[in-house]
Amino acid sequence: MRVHILDDWFDTLRGLPCFQKLNCHDVTVWDDHVADEALLADRLKDAEALVLFRERTKVTRTLLEKIPNLRLISQRSVYPHVDVAACSDKGVLVCSNMHAGTPSYAAAELTWALIMAGIRQLPAQMASVKAGQWQMGVGKTLRGRRLGLYGYGRIAKAVAGYAEAFGMDVVWWSSEEGRARAKANGAIVAASREAFFTDSDIISVHVRLKPTTRGIVTAQDFAQMQPGALFVNTSRAGLIGPEALLEALNNGRPGTAAIDVFDTEPLTDPEDPLLSHPNLIATPHIGFVTEDEFDLQFADVFDQVNAYADGAPVHMINPDVWVAG
Repeated sequence: MRVHILDDWFDTLRGLPCFQKLNCHDVTVWDDHVADEALLADRLKDAEALVLFRERTKVTRTLLEKIPNLRLISQRSVYPHVDVAACSDKGVLVCSNMHAGTPSYAAAELTWALIMAGIRQLPAQMASVKAGQWQMGVGKTLRGRRLGLYGYGRIAKAVAGYAEAFGMDVVWWSSEEGRARAKANGAIVAASREAFFTDSDIISVHVRLKPTTRGIVTAQDFAQMQPGALFVNTSRAGLIGPEALLEALNNGRPGTAAIDVFDTEPLTDPEDPLLSHPNLIATPHIGFVTEDEFDLQFADVFDQVNAYADGAPVHMINPDVWVAG
């Protein structure tokens, strides 16, 4: 098959063991990001299979209409960037492994790094010493503090393990079903949503973005946080209500936020009000960006390409396309 891989910005995949899975295919790797749909369509005019790098590129109905040879989109995890209905109309099968067996330890580790950076003021302390000003403030110790984890999933559980190793108290909040599972497993669930936001020194969000979770963290939630609290988001920006985090930082509750995700990505405007906020620590959506995580994830993605080529597709999101085909 003619396979095109988009948005491999540092041309990483070719050097990973998983890339050998595509040896039987004609593979083109694009190491830049193209926002112009006409240019993108011209690049993909001969593509039969499209491999996506998470949500870096949107697949719209108008794009699909311009690449008639496309038969397969292969990726991993959630797919809010893919117009699945349009794919079905155009006979394009979407395959995405939604139930990987292990958590993204890369995302969990970045979450912990952001917690450490926020609680010890690391970016500001580093900037201060490099500017010849030595210390700029006083950080906090994690031991004995409370970490609130929103979302009872695999990544959050990995973060909870790190917190417990540091001597923190861990409290949970989630959907009603998630809270029930947490309680059944002996985890401590907050008495109420208000108590979760009010009593936590640090809150980290680990929820999948879907229509029912969009905007689940609100301005009211932020207003209940402590002025010295830290808010962390390595999941998706859409989980936060529109402008709610910027407003919260401006109001001083929480005092600091550390995030890896933004409403607009890539975000390259240094004057963006949220990105440039003095109380924001930011990374450019690198939660999953490690060689180890890429090799793990794209092994799945490339297996889906091979399964389709062998006539036995797996992890089908719109299986009617295959049945009809």
